[in-house]
Amino acid sequence: MSSRTSIANLSVDTALFEFIEQEVLPGLPISVDTFWQGFSLVNDKLSRDNRALLNIREDLQTKIDSWHQDNPTFDLAKYKTFLQEIGYLTPDVEDFTISTTKVDKEIAQLAGPQLVVPIMNARFALNAVNARWGSLYDALYGSNIIGEEDGAEKAGKYNPARGQKVIAYAKQWLNDALPLVNGNHETVTQYRIEENQLLISQANGEQTLLADQTQWLGYTGDKANPESLVFSSNGLHIEVCFNDTSPIGDADNASVSDILLESALTTIMDCEDSVAAVDAEDKVIAYKNWLGLMKGNLTESVSKNGKTFTRAMNNDKSYFNINGELSSLSGRSLMFVRNVGHLMTNPAIVDGNGDEVFEGIMDGFITSLIAMHDLQGESKVKNSSTGSIYIVKPKMHGPDEVSFANRLFNAVEDVLGLERHTIKMGIMDEERRTSVNLKQCIYQAKERVVFINTGFLDRTGDEIHTSMLAGPMTKKNDIKLTKWIGAYEQNNVDIGLACGFSQKAQIGKGMWPVPDDMATMMETKIGHPQSGANTAWVPSPTAATLHALHYHQINVAQQQKTLLIRSPINPDDMLNIPLADNISWDTKEIESELDNNAQGILGYVVRWIDQGVGCSKVPDINNIGLMEDRATLRISSQHIANWLAHNICTKAQVQKSLEKMARVVDEQNKHDPLYQPMANNFETNIAFKAASALIFEGKTQPSGYTEPLLHAFRQEKKAN
Repeated sequence: MSSRTSIANLSVDTALFEFIEQEVLPGLPISVDTFWQGFSLVNDKLSRDNRALLNIREDLQTKIDSWHQDNPTFDLAKYKTFLQEIGYLTPDVEDFTISTTKVDKEIAQLAGPQLVVPIMNARFALNAVNARWGSLYDALYGSNIIGEEDGAEKAGKYNPARGQKVIAYAKQWLNDALPLVNGNHETVTQYRIEENQLLISQANGEQTLLADQTQWLGYTGDKANPESLVFSSNGLHIEVCFNDTSPIGDADNASVSDILLESALTTIMDCEDSVAAVDAEDKVIAYKNWLGLMKGNLTESVSKNGKTFTRAMNNDKSYFNINGELSSLSGRSLMFVRNVGHLMTNPAIVDGNGDEVFEGIMDGFITSLIAMHDLQGESKVKNSSTGSIYIVKPKMHGPDEVSFANRLFNAVEDVLGLERHTIKMGIMDEERRTSVNLKQCIYQAKERVVFINTGFLDRTGDEIHTSMLAGPMTKKNDIKLTKWIGAYEQNNVDIGLACGFSQKAQIGKGMWPVPDDMATMMETKIGHPQSGANTAWVPSPTAATLHALHYHQINVAQQQKTLLIRSPINPDDMLNIPLADNISWDTKEIESELDNNAQGILGYVVRWIDQGVGCSKVPDINNIGLMEDRATLRISSQHIANWLAHNICTKAQVQKSLEKMARVVDEQNKHDPLYQPMANNFETNIAFKAASALIFEGKTQPSGYTEPLLHAFRQEKKAN
């Protein structure tokens, strides 16, 4: 049992209290007493408001359930009228333009990939913040974009045949990103600087120039023999490196040894869906890593290929511009921090009534307090150059909940002595009541919003839960093909543009879930910048570098201008429920769907409960590694709960599937020395019980969220 410290009518876990007192507050213009007194007063007021909002969620859900029971034949017009009457659909607001100021260019003006990383893992966090720059050669070499036929296998330290394929691909890409007046980059023999001009020699002896000479920005090293050349394309930077002593540079006609791309412009350091933080011990880990990132001193010892080294945050990149003056480019991804939503409480802090405080309030105060170290500018690896703190707020339901988050940030700014709207808000458009009222939601934060992002996975989970009693849902993979999703994705962009997001804020799209299949990612994810989104989530630094290629192909700012004149979606389309048209599935089809869902649930939950891993690459039923977090878990568990509610399957069938898939998951994890098999004893295994509860109690879980059950079972596991 951990010790606790009493202060300001609060009971604070001593580990958290001492971390804030001894590590966070020193150097900041705020005392221990001032911080906790302010926290306590705000918590007393806002916790009541928070509970009231959660009660509204439950009340609306009860009314919707009753309506579906009374209206077994779905009528969209009647349904819409009903949703308006109960306040689920809110009145529209007048047209407006967001007025957020002091937004860093990585968010406001530039378009590029965005990483999301569990903040409790320091190595992942450092990899992500350093993914501002990535090697195109390395990313191509290690991915399935480059085939392994004709002797181009990945085996060994370096395969020259594969390397040549990589170089050919990269040089072809350079032709599009940095076109020449004549010829192409494959036949260049030298890039040289003469009289502040970049001259390019071709193999046939001809000299040429860049088609757009303003793309060349400068160089590093000696002007007469540069180590690299720096270019710009669609606002993103490219560094072409030279080294004729390396195997790659020695074999290249122009001694090009690598091409570095500006990749992850922004990163979300996640305290929410990708972590398993259930108590003060876990929260201190998360907050400590965020403090290291804000102070710029986070390090981690890493062992790789038999060697151990210390990983730290990258410095900025220096180069000489075309006039020989020293310039610099950021060496790190601009960081958001994703706080927890409005639902969960955490035992790290207990108020005077004996209630655990809402974790979203706790996160808002403590992550902002920590970010003040960045605002003071003492670190040489500064995050925001405009003096802003960037917080993503997930899982908000409708305008009133966005208004609550805005009031929370107002209160945090007042207690911490920050200027109004120092804290910027990212709104996750991932709950149904937010999607169908998106303009109204943005209006509630119009002076601090910097981000709207579709979250297809949570949005699907909420779709199933909200419409739980409407009827049986179609098969899980077929939900992606139903009408509401296309409407939802377009509406997010159209509303963002109508509210003035272009060149002021991010419009984002969701995650690529298959980290080992970059070839398919490159074929499909170009659709995100084409849709008008100026950022989209990627699962790794490698994926960030590869996805960055799309933002050289598509000028998103120009694309957004063309989209402003397109016809908007019919908002009623977002109210179409993905019900099955035909439920005459045979037993084999039903069992296959149950097995697929059960395997995914178990594969994720067993790591969450037993090892505290909130996001990982989990092998699916076909042994394909998929990035899984609580959002994917929400879909699978709610999907089975829906089928149970409508007698598509029986509890016995689900139990049989769970036990069968537990053995499959045990086999898939047999090489993990930390893994604890589930099939040894289904009745007592905590992870298996958690997975089962998520399904069998899924119908009654608030909004279908997985957090309440996961936290309870994880706390039980830690206690044992």
